[in-house]
Amino acid sequence: MSATSPRPTVIQIRRLRQLWRSAGWPCQDMLEVELLALGWLERQRDLHGRETLRLTAPGIEVLHLGLQKNRTARDRHEDLVARMAIELQRAGRVAWRGLSLRAGLPREDEPARMRWVNAMPDVYSVRNTTVEDYLEPAVHEIKVSRADLLSELRRPAKSQAYLALSGQCWYVLRAGIATVEEIPPAFGVLFAHDLAGGGSLRFELGRPAPRRAMKPDFATWMALAKATPEPAPLDEGQDLLGEA
Repeated sequence: MSATSPRPTVIQIRRLRQLWRSAGWPCQDMLEVELLALGWLERQRDLHGRETLRLTAPGIEVLHLGLQKNRTARDRHEDLVARMAIELQRAGRVAWRGLSLRAGLPREDEPARMRWVNAMPDVYSVRNTTVEDYLEPAVHEIKVSRADLLSELRRPAKSQAYLALSGQCWYVLRAGIATVEEIPPAFGVLFAHDLAGGGSLRFELGRPAPRRAMKPDFATWMALAKATPEPAPLDEGQDLLGEA
């Protein structure tokens, strides 16, 4: 893209991606008009007069830049998720990443009935203990983008599911994307500094998470039993002993 090209919006990139994956049938809406006017799409007709759309070279470049941006954000997110899991393990906890759990929430119209919500916390952990009452299950949700954080806060069912699955729940935020006051008081807040600093990541406590007595239900136990917890981190001081 040239320096004078307009910055593509998320909606524009999403439509370009949809057209790239599809047969290119037009929607004939105003977003399509924008993309055609910007030169990121072009119209084509086949021998039977049917019109389709295809990405131009500048459109492919826009799509590629969007892919790179998303990939960078995912890498930064996964790096922080991995580091958080290690910190929890060093604090004497067993940690899982990428679990798919089911939480029961009361219905708004019928509080006596439950509705089931699927939740995928970034890190779910329990204390390394054989006493069920001492497990203290916790959820740590990682956010490196302000847009991602705000999008989640606009969907309260997701955060309510985290609270239903844990005795304490945290948001771990890349420093600078939000303040403590923007996070609901039911959640603790940790700030991650120097996220891209080559291993120099530092956590700062913004607000402790309220703790509630809670035991994992049967469905959560089954999900934990089927999943593999994060392997124990190597002790950096012992890494080279095996090479002697």
